[in-house]
Amino acid sequence: MLRTIAVIGLLPLLLLASPASAAPTKAQKMETCKFGADDQKLEGAKRNAFIKHCMAQGNYEPPGRKVAKKPAPKKPKTPAVMTAPVAQPAPPPPPQQ
Repeated sequence: MLRTIAVIGLLPLLLLASPASAAPTKAQKMETCKFGADDQKLEGAKRNAFIKHCMAQGNYEPPGRKVAKKPAPKKPKTPAVMTAPVAQPAPPPPPQQ
């Protein structure tokens, strides 16, 4: 009885986590591609080429989105350099008389 309740309770979570539900439909992808073309103010042949390339297989992202996703460059850490103390020159001997 307890197993049945657990399976029934977890079934919706398993269905939501399936990769098939994450894939966009062709209409959703077309809408996204048209939005990208509008955002870049493309017209005519350039717009058609953009939409065709966008609709092709693969994960195409407009250049603006790639730049926005790029993390800020990390500053390289400079290792702490241990230097030996510089020896002071010996004072000159006092003049002899």
